[in-house]
Amino acid sequence: MTMTGRVWAGLTAVIVAVGIAVQLFVTAGGTTGFFPDNPDRVLNVFAYFTIQSNLLLGVTTAMLALRPERPQGTLFRTLRLNGVLCIAVTGIVYHLALAGLDELSGWGAFTNFLLHTAAPVAGVLGWLLFGPRDRTDPHVVAWSIAFPLLWLVFTLVRGEFVGFYPYPFVNVIEHGYPRVLLNCLLVAVLFLALAAGATVLDRRLRRKTTVER
Repeated sequence: MTMTGRVWAGLTAVIVAVGIAVQLFVTAGGTTGFFPDNPDRVLNVFAYFTIQSNLLLGVTTAMLALRPERPQGTLFRTLRLNGVLCIAVTGIVYHLALAGLDELSGWGAFTNFLLHTAAPVAGVLGWLLFGPRDRTDPHVVAWSIAFPLLWLVFTLVRGEFVGFYPYPFVNVIEHGYPRVLLNCLLVAVLFLALAAGATVLDRRLRRKTTVER
């Protein structure tokens, strides 16, 4: 990874860190929501797929910025792909289905922009422009599916116990399991399409880089 790529990765990690930190601050000082008291209000922030995907992106880009030459085994390559794909899904689903559901202002609007727009754009562009290349294959793609599945299982099981669902499209109380599972299937198809596209694109970009060298 070039120095420009490292700087981009570092800035992406900073965007994520600031976005999550401000979100925790806004949540801690809020007075509305499912959980009325802290620390439950603050801890619940981490139940959102948006936060999880930002964390994956932030951690992996920070690792690349600090030490791009680190050995990149299956675990890191899977987490790296997860960070890019999950943040892409976060941006797409938010802007297509969730934007406008809440009226935000001030710090709330600021952190919303960082987590749902700035981080997805920076994360995806960073991968496209700087790689690192040759880190995506069918084996890594298969493992990358594990994270969103685990998040879904956690969300549905937790929802049964506490009655809270972070997004309308997974709200079993409102829609029932058939509709929720269909919604999740549609998101899964989007995820797999992005994963397949990332695999093909990674190979093409690797060949282009090799030819240019």
